[in-house]
Amino acid sequence: MTKQQRYQFVIEYFSMHAPDAATELFYDNPYQLLVSVILSAQCTDKRVNMTTPAIFKQYPTAEDLARTDFETLFPLIKSISYPNTKTKHLIGMANMLVEKFSGQVPMTVDELMLLPGVGRKTANVITSVIDEQPNMAVDTHVFRVSARLGLTTNAKTPLAAEKQLTKYFPDNYIFKAHHWLILHGRYICTARSPKCTVCGLKAICKYYNNNKNHKI
Repeated sequence: MTKQQRYQFVIEYFSMHAPDAATELFYDNPYQLLVSVILSAQCTDKRVNMTTPAIFKQYPTAEDLARTDFETLFPLIKSISYPNTKTKHLIGMANMLVEKFSGQVPMTVDELMLLPGVGRKTANVITSVIDEQPNMAVDTHVFRVSARLGLTTNAKTPLAAEKQLTKYFPDNYIFKAHHWLILHGRYICTARSPKCTVCGLKAICKYYNNNKNHKI
C-alpha cells in the first residue's frame, strides 16, 4: 500500500464514520477558544469545559481579562494543571491582544505565536478551527495515532509529524483530519490498551498488523 492509498483509506473511513468531527472544547468566539486551548495544555477538555464558564462570565472580552490581576483570576483556574503559569499566560495574552491587535484574535500562526502561552500547536488549533486553514495541530494523540497508522514515518518531533501530515492530507481535509486523529486517539487508539478490536482502521494500521499475533 502506498502512502497516498493509506491516506485515502483514512479519509474515506472518517468521512463516513465521523463527518462532523470537531473540537470538544466549548466556545462561542475566537477569544473564548483561545482561552480554552491555552488552558487545555496537559489538561483534559472535560476539566477545561468545567472551568471556562465562570471565566467567560467574569471576563467576556479580552479587554475585561486584560484588566484583571493574578490574585483575582487564579481562583478560577486553580483546578487546571499548571494554574500559576496559565494565569500569567492568560493575563499576558489578553494584554497583548488589546495592545497589539485591538482586542481581536489574529488569524495567522506567526501572529498568534507572539502571544504568551501560545505555541505552534495552539496557533494551529485556532487557525484551523476558526478559519479552517490547512494547519495541523499535533498533540500527543495525533502524534501517536499517525505513527501507528503509518501516516507518518520516523517522525521524531511534533513538527516533523506535522510536515508529513500536511504533505499528504489534501488542504481541504487538514483542518478536519486534526479532529479525526485526536478523537480517534482519545477514544479508540489510546496510549495504553488501544481498542483494536473495534477499530475500523485495522486493515491499514501498521501497529495492529505488526502486533496482531500478540495480545494487544
